[in-house]
Amino acid sequence: MIHPAKHIAPGILLIALTILSLVALVAAIGIGSGQTGPMDILDVFRGEAEPATRDILMKLRIPRALSAFGTGAALALAGVLMQVLLRNPLADPYILGTSGGAAVGALIAIIIGAAGYMVDVAAFIGALASTLLVFFVARHHGNWTPGRLLLTGVVIAAGWGALISLILATAPDANLRSILFWLMGDFSFAGNPQPVLLVAGMAVAAGLILARSLNILSVGDQQAALLGLRVRPVRVMTYVLSALLTAIAVTTAGTVGFVGLVVPHLIRLIAGSDHRTLIPGSALCGGILLVVADLIARSIIAPRQLPVGAITAMIGVPLFLLLLSRTTARED
Repeated sequence: MIHPAKHIAPGILLIALTILSLVALVAAIGIGSGQTGPMDILDVFRGEAEPATRDILMKLRIPRALSAFGTGAALALAGVLMQVLLRNPLADPYILGTSGGAAVGALIAIIIGAAGYMVDVAAFIGALASTLLVFFVARHHGNWTPGRLLLTGVVIAAGWGALISLILATAPDANLRSILFWLMGDFSFAGNPQPVLLVAGMAVAAGLILARSLNILSVGDQQAALLGLRVRPVRVMTYVLSALLTAIAVTTAGTVGFVGLVVPHLIRLIAGSDHRTLIPGSALCGGILLVVADLIARSIIAPRQLPVGAITAMIGVPLFLLLLSRTTARED
């Protein structure tokens, strides 16, 4: 028997998440292995900070914290959209092979000696190429179903995985460490947070515009069509938007798991399934989760750094099991 769930009011939730976002960003900027603290942030903006402190905060910590927040928001939003698109609560942003295409592009760029923006460009091209490949292969007589799209994406993702294994097996030893960190998620080279923040912000706006349609689409294509929704255009827009979010997130930080899977479940559990709340709530919560995970990754054994994807997995696995047990308890 399913008991009615008690949810937090949307306004209270969004205000609380906004405050937590600011706290997480201040902590990530002010805490680290260098001799700086939260009060140094005010000195930087007042122009009273030492040059070394200003460089640490403005060139390293602030861009890294904002990149982590934007990437977490993008992954969480992509997870929300993918779960609606496939009508599968276990869907995540990587399920259709977008991350695999990005990884292959980035790894090839690393092996041939590219660095910086060239690796990002190669990863983005690989992600978009994989997205287009899945879309066109999954089409059947000009249309596609969630099952066909999912099956095509899983097969292509497996193909990318095999290609990544071949690249790792043949890559020079000098490149293996940077390759492995990229595959597990890393913000060490995240220097410009503007692209991922811009895409995530635009996705929130687009998602809020589509929120009513997503609410209808989540009940099924036939019911949505009976309610007057133009199903195919909404599905295409949802797919393109989720693929773009995944591509920019993977380009910024590599493969960071569990954010797009766990965060939408958490927000649904505490606030319900209305996408007018789910979309901004997931963006804020995803940003908080990844900022905190990156802070742990670079602080727990400082000055050495851990891959942030390993931290999100350590946080995400027990959290997802807890959410699953709570959901099962409500349904009993």
